[in-house]
Amino acid sequence: MGSKTAVEVRDNTEERRFEAYVEGSLAGFSTYELNDKGISIMHTEVDDAFEGQGVGSELVRQMLDQIRQTADLKVTVLCPFVTTWLRKHPDYQDLIRR
Repeated sequence: MGSKTAVEVRDNTEERRFEAYVEGSLAGFSTYELNDKGISIMHTEVDDAFEGQGVGSELVRQMLDQIRQTADLKVTVLCPFVTTWLRKHPDYQDLIRR
């Protein structure tokens, strides 16, 4: 298997989404809503050109790391992709609103 695709994730607060960039190109995003209870992850999309390269997984990992580091927010997950990712990564369960 080749080297892992380098992904940079940025929080675009104006669009209310975390965006994944690969070599400067927008490769995917996760939309969110902020409310008094925390942050709700609504939907995640990865561009077809980047499917199968781990972009979605890296997007979720960096997004949750940024949420953990920058805000004391509990996360509500409404996105099936993020829900599936979290099942495989129990070390992120502390962020999730029960």
